[in-house]
Amino acid sequence: MKTSFATLSDMLNHGFDTVIDVRSPAEFAEDHVPGAINLPALSNDQRAEIGTIFVQDTPFNARKLGAAMVARNVADHLIGPLAEKDGGWCPLVYCWRGGQRSGSFASILTQIGWRAGVVEGGYQTFRRLVYDALYTDELTHRIILLDGNTGTAKTEILRLLGAGGVQALDLEGLANHRGSLLGAMEGGQPSQKAFETALASALAGFDPSRPVIIEAESSKIGARIIPPALWTAMKAAPRIEIDAPLDARARYLAKAYADMSANRETMISKLEILRRHRGGLVDGWRALLDGGDLEGLARALMEDHYDPSYRASRARHGAQVLERFTVTDLGEAGREVLACQIAEAIAAS
Repeated sequence: MKTSFATLSDMLNHGFDTVIDVRSPAEFAEDHVPGAINLPALSNDQRAEIGTIFVQDTPFNARKLGAAMVARNVADHLIGPLAEKDGGWCPLVYCWRGGQRSGSFASILTQIGWRAGVVEGGYQTFRRLVYDALYTDELTHRIILLDGNTGTAKTEILRLLGAGGVQALDLEGLANHRGSLLGAMEGGQPSQKAFETALASALAGFDPSRPVIIEAESSKIGARIIPPALWTAMKAAPRIEIDAPLDARARYLAKAYADMSANRETMISKLEILRRHRGGLVDGWRALLDGGDLEGLARALMEDHYDPSYRASRARHGAQVLERFTVTDLGEAGREVLACQIAEAIAAS
């Protein structure tokens, strides 16, 4: 049964019990429909082999061998991951274009007695809906940026706001990166497509009548690019600013980046990238690192590099400031109090 979806929200709220991505593991790893499980009709190697036969031999021989491989793989899935599914189970299946792999897989499921749907157009349909949401359509959400100099705990405050019921979009969480030169995180970043899928899905789940708060970022988070529709809205958005003294920010930052500072060689390589911009200052930063003065290093980096960069960025954008919160305590209790105050400001905006 072919199933079509007109909007991203329709596809995300598909109503089926399970979404099955029958593409190869490599295709699935790059990007997939949120919540989908990967039950490959063909493995990575099998897909490559069939492609070679299709080009170098004949399409008929490729399809014949491919059908045999798909049948064996589906059999393995039936006695493995799908063994406990009862007769009322209703899966939604997709492949790259909604063609042979998903059709063959769903046909077997249907013959068993399950009401299997096949996404018309496959993953390409889903990707087009994500692309339209982020590159073509105008964003309807009202955006408020959470701004402040480096070390003002913006990311943690944002997550506290989200936990408290505020519509908060955590770009750094979705990109698995802390948004700065020193911001790499374990596991690396998702692909650009996967980042966009997570981003579009999060936006689709928000109530457009309520504001969405986002941490002020540059147009890139690590290697991931913020798509045009959202970036345009962010540049025009009003801001809530957090202001804190340098010493408080240095204490917070030294703790927040303790994992990075513990790896001296990685930290040095990151600092050296800044030499062409900051020259001999890098030698002073390296001396602080070698001496174990992490607070001093954080203070120097903010004074000499991050704060000047933030000032220049704010001057370019010149956005409206809804409210500014000046705090001296960025410890756990202080962050919780600040999050409550900001939530109240957002509700009143």
